[in-house]
Amino acid sequence: MAKKTFARSDRVADQIQRELAGMLQKGLKDPRVGWVTITAVDVTRDYSHAKIYYTVMNESAREATAAALADAAGYLRNELGRRIRLFSMPQLHFVYDESIERGMYMNRLLDEVAEADARLPDNPVDEAGTEGKA
Repeated sequence: MAKKTFARSDRVADQIQRELAGMLQKGLKDPRVGWVTITAVDVTRDYSHAKIYYTVMNESAREATAAALADAAGYLRNELGRRIRLFSMPQLHFVYDESIERGMYMNRLLDEVAEADARLPDNPVDEAGTEGKA
């Protein structure tokens, strides 16, 4: 049985995620950045770029938050360089994570199908798999 090992880039991505979450919570003073959650970080193999996936609690502030994070990318990269010792700190690219919204949309669709199915009259199926008469 093979033991799963984590690549160094995965560990670096995890460390960047933890540090950024702390910095956004306590260190960033931009009022445009409200409740931001860092959901994932992907770092390229050569550590030159990092995609930072985030979500916001307030949908109306989504565009303002995106602009604020883009403006603060240089500052955040500099602060990460002080906290994490890497030969080269990756450039930060912030990407809005829509997976939570897609998941909620899929759940809503499934609920609608289940509700529509519950409204249908019962149509029993006999053991042979053919529809029987009720």
